[in-house]
Amino acid sequence: RGAAAGAMTERGNATSHASAVLVGDRAVLIRGPSGSGKSRLAFDLILAGRSGQIPQAVLIGDDRIHIQAVNGQLVVRPARELAGLIEVRGLGIRRCAFAEQAFVGLLVDLSAEDAERLPAPKALQANVQGVKVPRIPIGEGFAPLPLVIAALTMVASSSSGEPAVDCWKGIGNHITPTIATE
Repeated sequence: RGAAAGAMTERGNATSHASAVLVGDRAVLIRGPSGSGKSRLAFDLILAGRSGQIPQAVLIGDDRIHIQAVNGQLVVRPARELAGLIEVRGLGIRRCAFAEQAFVGLLVDLSAEDAERLPAPKALQANVQGVKVPRIPIGEGFAPLPLVIAALTMVASSSSGEPAVDCWKGIGNHITPTIATE
């Protein structure tokens, strides 16, 4: 089963071609095709945690991780042979601190075919091994870090159709006119 699916095995558990970073108390699981930027996003999240843009962030695993459903939650662990290693494009493989495991709180799909400017609610959720997790589909060519930081730090708008209290226009662009345009 593992070889046919292109996955390595450890104690009978297949690994997935993905990366994961522990941000605060939940993991960001990063999926995508080879070359889509999984390692880059993982490293960017670690740097964003160090700079205070998001809670402290530490690598769980890069390139290959174990994903397992446990009591209705997804648990991610690094592949033993790659634990503490991350690819930094242009510098090669580097060693860094890593977490042994974490529960997944957010899934990021890079080069997602269903990425849209205003995604449908169903696109913002995924079912992985029978567990529903919040999801961000990111299209090819779009920078994922700002979207992930927004998802980690901002509250989604109300689906009631009512504008936010501080939203004087209600919808659309909130740029006010300047003296030059008046």
